[in-house]
Amino acid sequence: MTHNLSVEVTDGFHLVIDALKANDIDTIFGLVGIPITDLARLAQAEGLRFIGFRHEQNAGNAAAIAGYITQKPGICLTVSAPGFLNGLTALANATTNCFPMILISGSSEREIVDLQQGDYEEMDQLNAAKPYAKASYRINKAEDIGIGIARAIRAAVSGRPGGVYLDLPAALLAQTIEAGHGKRSLLTVVDPVPRQLPAPDSVQRALALIKGAKKPLILLGKGAAYAQADEDIRALVERTGIPYLPMSMAKGLLPDTHAQSASAARSFVLAEADVVVLVGARLNWLLAHGKGKTWGKPKQFVQIDISPTEIDSNVPIAAPLIGDIGSCVTALLDGLDAAGIGKPEAEWTGAIAEKKETNQAKMAALLDKNPVPMNFHSALRAIRDVLKQHPDINLVNEGANTLDYARSIIDQYQPRKRFDSGTWGIMGIGMGYAIGAAVVSGKPVVAIEGDSAFGFSGMELETICRYDLPVTTIIFNNNGVYRGTDVNPTGGKDVAPTVFVKNARYDKMIEAFGGIGYHVTTPEELTRALSEAIAAGKPALINAMIDETAGTESGRLTNLNPQSAKK
Repeated sequence: MTHNLSVEVTDGFHLVIDALKANDIDTIFGLVGIPITDLARLAQAEGLRFIGFRHEQNAGNAAAIAGYITQKPGICLTVSAPGFLNGLTALANATTNCFPMILISGSSEREIVDLQQGDYEEMDQLNAAKPYAKASYRINKAEDIGIGIARAIRAAVSGRPGGVYLDLPAALLAQTIEAGHGKRSLLTVVDPVPRQLPAPDSVQRALALIKGAKKPLILLGKGAAYAQADEDIRALVERTGIPYLPMSMAKGLLPDTHAQSASAARSFVLAEADVVVLVGARLNWLLAHGKGKTWGKPKQFVQIDISPTEIDSNVPIAAPLIGDIGSCVTALLDGLDAAGIGKPEAEWTGAIAEKKETNQAKMAALLDKNPVPMNFHSALRAIRDVLKQHPDINLVNEGANTLDYARSIIDQYQPRKRFDSGTWGIMGIGMGYAIGAAVVSGKPVVAIEGDSAFGFSGMELETICRYDLPVTTIIFNNNGVYRGTDVNPTGGKDVAPTVFVKNARYDKMIEAFGGIGYHVTTPEELTRALSEAIAAGKPALINAMIDETAGTESGRLTNLNPQSAKK
C-alpha cells in the first residue's frame, strides 16, 4: 500500500528574502516589474521594507548612500535588461565612491541568452556588470541562494567597500526545494569586515615622518567618515595639534568651526605643507592628483588606506599605512608619546590662522550683501543660518555652482551628514540620496539642488510624498545650466543648450503629489520657508529664484571644458 506524504517546500522567492533577513538586511530600494514584482510583494509581506522608485538609477543611489551611512550593503532590486542598465549607473558610482551596495536584478534564462534567441529583455547582464562592480555573481540553483547572497554581502563590505551585482534568472525564483534543505542552505556572514591591522614597522615609519614635519597637515576623506572611527580621528587631530582639511563628505567629523580646521585656508595649506597625512582620502582629480600648482612646494605623504594598490597611484607615498582606518589611527595614537611628537610650530599654525581670518573676512563681506535678485551667496547665507540650528539634519547637495558654494558656506557639525556628487562629480544623486538618507537615518533631509541637477531625479518627488518622508528640496532656479542668459547665436527659435523654461515653478510639482510648495525670491522668504518646512517634517520643495546671471560655467571646473579653456 502506498502512502502519499506531503513534503513542505520553499521557493527561490522566499529563500532570497530569508537570506537577506538572516544577515540583518531590512530594507530594499527598487522598482518592480517582470520578473521581480512578486519578490517585492513577498519581501514586504515578510517584514522587509520595500521603497519603490520611479527610476532604477535613483533607487540605486538610495541604496548606495544607505550603505555608506550604515556600513551594511544597501540593496537595489531591478527588473532585467533596461532596468538593470539604469541601476548599473548607480552601481558604478557606488564602486567608484567605495559605498557598499548590492544591485539584484532579475534576468532572462541563460540557455536563451547564450544562443541569442530573442527572449524578453534578453541581455548578458553578468558580464555587462563586471567592469563596473567590485564583484559580480549569478545564482542558478535555489540551494545556492544562501551562499550567493553571503558572498555578495562579504564582497560589498570587506576591504575597500564597493558595488556588487547579483544576477537572479527568472526561473531561479520559481524553483522549489524541500523547506528543511532550504533553511539549512542559508548563511549568516561571520565577521564580514575583519580588522586589518597595520604592520608595526609601517606605523613607526609614519610616526617618524610626522615628527620631522615642520608644516604638517591632516587631510580627511570620506573614507574616514565611513569608518565610524570618529572619536579616535578627533583624538589624533587634537592630540597632535595638526591642522586638518576635510574633503566635502568628511565635513563634520570634527565641527567645521573647530579651531584646527584649515578649510578657509585650503589653497594655502595644500601649497605650503611639507608632510600630509591622508586619512581615507585618495589623491585623485579632487586633489589635483597630488601634484602641480595646487600642491606648491615638494612634500611627503603618509597615506592610510585599506587597499595597497592605491599607494603611489599618482605620486610617491613615503609612509604607506595599510589597514582599516580605525586600526591605523589607533596605532598612531598609541605611538604618539613614545615617538615624542609635539604640537606644530607656532609659525605654521599662526600663518594658517592669519590666512583663515583674511579669507573668512572676504567671504563674510560677500555673504553680507543682499543683492536683488538674490544670488548663490545670499541664498546660501539664509540656508546656513537655519541649518545651524539643526545640526543633525542630513544635507544632500549637487549642482555646479550650487555644489561649490554650498560646500564652502554651509558648516557641518556632525559626521556623515553631508552627501554630495562625490568622486565622479556626477549629477543626479539628489533625490535618491535624500530618500536613502531619510529612510535609514530616520532624520530629516534638506537637499540643496541646482535646477539642472534636480532634473535628473525630480520625478522622485512623488516617491518622497508617497512615503511621507521629511525631505525638503531647495532648488536654486536661475533658468538654466550654470546660468540662464545664453542665447542661440543663430537667432533661431531653439533656445541655447544651457537654457531652461524661464521662471519655472518647481514648487507646483510637489503640490501635484500632495507636498508643500514654496516660491521665494528673497533671503528672508527663504529663511521663513525653510524653517516652516523643517518644523512641519513633511515633503516640501522651495523654488528659490536667483539671479539668472549668477554662476560660472561648470562651477570651478571651467578649465575642463575644452572650448571654455580656449577663451
